[in-house]
Amino acid sequence: MDDLPTLIRRLTDLEAIRDLVRRYAHYVWQGQALNAVDLFAVDGLMDMGPDGVIKGRQNLRAIYAEKVGGDLLLHPFVHNHVIDYGPDDCGDVVEAAGTCYLDLRCVRDGQSLMGSGYYQDVYVREQGVWKFRSRKLNMCYLAKPVDGWL
Repeated sequence: MDDLPTLIRRLTDLEAIRDLVRRYAHYVWQGQALNAVDLFAVDGLMDMGPDGVIKGRQNLRAIYAEKVGGDLLLHPFVHNHVIDYGPDDCGDVVEAAGTCYLDLRCVRDGQSLMGSGYYQDVYVREQGVWKFRSRKLNMCYLAKPVDGWL
């Protein structure tokens, strides 16, 4: 078993990473694009699948201001968050990977949509704070709810 300081550090890291993911969803829900972008590392990357890859905070700010802060209404629900550390972890972890699952409600072009997918994340400790090094959004579906859907 790990010594107590290492265990405390591990638990503190886990909670900080979980909070990072929750805050991202919160900021997107609230339309606070710049706050969401600040959760990325300076050279952070967002892979939105067919919608393209955005690299670097400056580019993230421009795209997020348009998408998250614009007319697009996004209500993400994230859950089932799994975090993995590298096999050679010596207690002072500076990078981790994770997956969290997404239920999405949104309005795009005036149309209500429901979706499901997951994020594949790489987290990095930058100046003592956990950030996204990269996020890859994998949407399983995004569809218009129809009668009989639920």
